[in-house]
Order: sequence, then C-alpha cells, then structure tokens
Amino acid sequence: MPVSGAPWGYQCQPQISHYWGQYSPFFSVPSTIPDALPPRCEITFAQVLSRHGARDPTASKTNAYNATIEKLHQNVRTYTGIYSFLADYEHTLGADQLTLFGQQEMINSGIKYFDRYECLADHLTPFVRSSGEARVVESAQNFIQGFHSAKLADWGSRHQDPTYPYPIVVISEADGSNNTLNHDLCNAFENGPDGNIASDAQAKWVKVFIPPIQRRLNSDLLGANFTATEIINMMDLCPFHTVASPNGTISPFCALFNETEWHQYNYYETLNKYYGYSYGNPLGPTQGVGFGNELIARLTSQPVHDDSSTNHTLDDKSTTFPLDRQLYADFSHDNDMTAIFSALGLYDNNQRLPNNTVVEAQQFDGYSAAYTVPFAARAYFEKMRCWGQSEELVRVVVNDRVLPLTQCGGDALGRCTLSAYIESLGFVESNGLWDQCFVGNYTS
Repeated sequence: MPVSGAPWGYQCQPQISHYWGQYSPFFSVPSTIPDALPPRCEITFAQVLSRHGARDPTASKTNAYNATIEKLHQNVRTYTGIYSFLADYEHTLGADQLTLFGQQEMINSGIKYFDRYECLADHLTPFVRSSGEARVVESAQNFIQGFHSAKLADWGSRHQDPTYPYPIVVISEADGSNNTLNHDLCNAFENGPDGNIASDAQAKWVKVFIPPIQRRLNSDLLGANFTATEIINMMDLCPFHTVASPNGTISPFCALFNETEWHQYNYYETLNKYYGYSYGNPLGPTQGVGFGNELIARLTSQPVHDDSSTNHTLDDKSTTFPLDRQLYADFSHDNDMTAIFSALGLYDNNQRLPNNTVVEAQQFDGYSAAYTVPFAARAYFEKMRCWGQSEELVRVVVNDRVLPLTQCGGDALGRCTLSAYIESLGFVESNGLWDQCFVGNYTS
C-alpha cells in the first residue's frame, strides 16, 4: 500500500521490501509483546528518537549508479523479459535530499506520535532537537507538521496552538562539533583501523552471496560484465527508485532479484551496521554514549553528566535542554541510532553476527538493519505509572516492537523499574570507552 495513511508503514511486497536494510521504508516490526498501553497504567514521559525519512542516494552513490547504468547501456544490446525496462531507463535520482515519500513518512510519524501519546500530547507539545543535516532538520519539520495536524483534528477548528510551529534546537554537524545525534568526534573511531571492520565483514559475505547473482545477470544481459560492486548497485536501485515514487510504487529493479537474494542483501547491509556502529566494532557503542546520558537526564530530571560527545553549551541551559518536559523528539541518522541502541544495551545477545551465512533477525534478538534503522525509524522510550507499582516503569519500543529489556530484568510486558533501567546503563554512565578515542595519531 502507499505510504500515505498507512499506520503500519510500508506494506507493498513485504516479503522483499522489509529486507532492504537501512533503505527499507518504515514498517511495523513484529512484536511478541503487545505495544499497547498495559491496563491500569498511564504514560508520564515519551521520548522519540527518529531517523530522517526516505531520501535520494548520497552524491557519491548517485555517481556510482550513473556509471553502472552507463556501462550497461554501452555494452548491452538486447533487453528482454524483466529486463526490458532497462533499454530506455534513464537515471534521474537526485542526491541526499528527502523524497516526497520520505516527507510523508515523517508527517505520518508525527501523527502517530500524537495518537500514541494523546493523553499528554493533547495539552503538551514535544521539545524538539535535530542534527544539522538538511534532510534531518526537514524531517523534524515534517514530523511537527504531522503532530500539529493531528492535534488540530483532535481539538477541532475552535482551538489554535499559539506555539506552532514548534522551535527546533538544531545541533551543528560541522567538524569538531559536539553532537550526540551525529558521530564525528572520536578520532580513533573515525580515522583508526577499526573503520575497516565493517567493510571487511561485508566483503566476506559478498563472496558468498553475489557470485550466483552475478553469473545470472551477466548471462541474461550479454555484455554487461557486472562486477560484484555493480551488482550491489543494481540492487540498491530497487529501494531508492521505490522511495523516489511519491506513492512508493515498487521499482522494476526489484523484480531482477528473488526473495532469497533480498534476504541476503538485507544481511549485507546489517553487517555494515553491526560491525560499523554496534557490538561488532570495539568503539561503535561508545558513539551513542552522549545521547544515552542525555536520556538518563531526561528520565530522572537531573542535569546531564557526560564527558563524551555532549554539547554542554546547549545541555547546561534550560532553554536548549529542559528537564521538565514530558514529551521529547530528537532526529538523527541510521548510524548514530545504531550506536545509541548499542550503548543502551539493546539487541545484545552476547553473540556476533557471522559473515559466512545469513542469520535472520528473528534468530538474533530481532536485530537487522531493516528492523532497527529503516527510513523514518523511530524508537520510543516511555515511562509509565501503573496501579500497584511504587515506582515508574520504563519501556522501549523500536519500530512498534517492544524490546524485552533483559538487561534490567524486564517483565512479561517488557518493562523495568526506572531505577533498574538506569542501573543497567553503567556503560553509558561511565562514558563507555571514550577515553580510547584520542589514543594514537588518528586525525583526518
């Protein structure tokens, strides 16, 4: 179904579109724990951490895709069957910016946030922050638009919100800026040898799953002589062309690959996130420590205590980092969200993703790039007060999946007491491995 009006996110051909890694459009991830508010409970706090909406490829990727298509047209003369569209195909994708589809994803996200937390949102507005990249700021604006439209619909035309449009604290992504929503400060991580871990893991997996695809496409498209990298480019064009369509029409590129191959592609992208920014990289989770300490501050209404990436010029002021709000909305990128999830101990089953066989998300505590950081991904950090409980409870919901929170003894509904949850964040409170970020001469 099109993205507009879809409460469960993108559902066109889910057998493949939910396996496009971080290029998947948002969809609701299956949850074994109901994500509804438990009986006799009320929400007292709701923080959303969101990725930006669907975008065009980055400029470098757009250039690579152009080169692949140019090579195809120079060398291939016959296009039949599912390849027929390639004869007249012109590469028209832009670079870096949100697509109309992505804008609508974020409007829908704002509507959903209002509906989910209407008990608070009916009379409150979220405090909003955004990392400084244009597409991230625009995503925050689209989210606010959706939230406000839902609020007006709830209030009726007789009421207006004088605070709209809500202000956004934009945190710079300039070199050297302290920004908990965009990694860039940790020299050993950004420029050290650990940066090759993800590409090495992906390269090993490419040798497993790409050769059969390569043989088929090069046989069907005589003269193409696609390299392994160009096969990946052709697969990338499926999700990027799909989200370039305002209604999310499935691209004909998608039919060039079968369901099994899309699962393998999803794993290829998952390896990149896991070994780039998660537990597979020694300094990956440390990149999320700053936001983790900000989350603790908001949950406990105490000042931020952090010596990593926190911008204290902002966080030490009540106007730019208030502690008395009940609704918060922050906007970031997929890599940063991956690091934040890992800093918070989410998706950690004390194993490592292999790079020679597919491990599906269901087998790996629900972890995959598509399940965790698709376009317009959103994580909700909730506090709730429940009848018979002497302490508030914390719950974490990522893309509509309630996480079990085993690290703090989560109950059957995925909830920990606030004190137990904070206690489980010792890695965050100790600044992770930030002291290793500036060891050695790792400068750009």
